[in-house]
Amino acid sequence: MRAPSHSDGVLGASAVRRGCFDGPVDPEEYVERVLSCVELVPPGRVTTYGAIAAVVGGGPRQVGSVMANHGGPVPWWRVVRADGTLPPSHGDEARARYADEGTPCNGTGRVQMREAFWDPARPEE
Repeated sequence: MRAPSHSDGVLGASAVRRGCFDGPVDPEEYVERVLSCVELVPPGRVTTYGAIAAVVGGGPRQVGSVMANHGGPVPWWRVVRADGTLPPSHGDEARARYADEGTPCNGTGRVQMREAFWDPARPEE
């Protein structure tokens, strides 16, 4: 079962800005950190697995594993590969959400990273 989210006061943008993610962490706490970071990505913007990993620790594959196993309740479509693509199994639904949110994409559904990238290390920008 998922722990309370940042919206319940557990973790928010201020924790991301303070860099509170140093040192060892248990797996449940790591999952919560990743999901809380994803919840902060604004509509119409995206971030990458690597950018989240840079803030919460671990690597892009660890973040991807968390998203694959626990990412359903958060805006998973706002986390993309560094080249602006999603895994193929999520493309159709993600493209519909990008259109709804006004996320800049090219004709194939790849996110235009220069316009849409949101850096979780600098959430106020």
